[in-house]
Amino acid sequence: MKEALWQDAAGPAGNHNQTTLAGGEGRCMPPKATEGPGRGRRARAKTSRTQSNAEKTRFRVFTRRAFHRLLIGAGVGAAGLGAAWATLIRMPGSDHEGPLPSLTNAQRATADRLESDVRVLAHQHDQRHTYNEASTRAAVMYLARRLARTGLEPSISEHQFAGSPTPCINIDATVDGTHAPSPIVVIGAHYDTYCMTPGADDNASGVAGVLELAARFKKRPAAIPIRFELYGNEEPPHFMTERMGSALAADAARARGDDITAMINLEMIGFYDDAPGSQTYPMPISLFYPDTGDFVAIVGNVRSVGLVRRFVRDWRSAINFPIEGAALPEAVPGIGFSDHRSFWEAGYRAVMVTDTAFYRNKNYHTAGDLPETLDYERMARVIDGVETLVRKLVSSKNLHTQTGHFDP
Repeated sequence: MKEALWQDAAGPAGNHNQTTLAGGEGRCMPPKATEGPGRGRRARAKTSRTQSNAEKTRFRVFTRRAFHRLLIGAGVGAAGLGAAWATLIRMPGSDHEGPLPSLTNAQRATADRLESDVRVLAHQHDQRHTYNEASTRAAVMYLARRLARTGLEPSISEHQFAGSPTPCINIDATVDGTHAPSPIVVIGAHYDTYCMTPGADDNASGVAGVLELAARFKKRPAAIPIRFELYGNEEPPHFMTERMGSALAADAARARGDDITAMINLEMIGFYDDAPGSQTYPMPISLFYPDTGDFVAIVGNVRSVGLVRRFVRDWRSAINFPIEGAALPEAVPGIGFSDHRSFWEAGYRAVMVTDTAFYRNKNYHTAGDLPETLDYERMARVIDGVETLVRKLVSSKNLHTQTGHFDP
């Protein structure tokens, strides 16, 4: 192996006039100069100066080439960053600025309902995780009764994984469309909590939002079906595994051949902070977004960029509440940290509506995640916004009446 390496460096065997294998140690070394008549100390000095000048010339050439490559690389990188910013980060429309308008009576009633559901889940059914089957089942029954109270017919499914102390329990209910049986929009949230936490923001807030939206669409259906799903097993030890309730739901939808045009995941929508510096992000995302945590975010992967941009555009044109949007690579920390990721993996477009979780809420995954820390009036505005987005997306004018095909 050593000889082969040497031959690759020196050229074909027999042409070793430039390099030689020294001492059999596998190191290529320049040949020793042979001193003969007329070659003494001055000759060696001249040779040394010549070699030094040659090395300086080579260094200058190398540094110029390296600098040119650096400039080219920086240009390409800047162009790529600019293109990504224009498409994946810079969203259409003008965001709301200034004070929020006064709440309507309907929004105040919504805020009361949201708070009621959050308090029941966080106080009466806290610890609803895989290590507490009694609390989990009590929460499931409460949620099923809440859906039934709206006139829906909830379905409960269980899947027992080997080694898991509690079955994964999902709940779903569908409001049929007025114009076509497909495609479908899924609105979902996980109801389980991180171990030993009450889980008000994470994720009783998202669950309360799903319940509110289910009641609204039952009362006034959309052109196509809307499926409401509540998932178990989002939190550890099942997080980002095939044991997540959303993974079971997404895989089942794919196996049935369900045509899901969009999945909207409500993941922590209740915590807001008007203080400068209250909002953080992973680098380099922080370069592009505000540092005040007074907005809601819509997040998707690159494949869902069209859905993200449409939702942000429609929100900014109709809702007086600040929103930020991003469609980012899934490697960015937090982008796929919830149930929408399961639908990405099943091949569907999906987005997360969120208050950005641990990038803003310091109570995340602690005993301090309590109902008293949430802003239910802002939550009511967010639910109004999500309803508006869905109704615009599935408007009957987007339905091809002759073919029954839905064109979002």
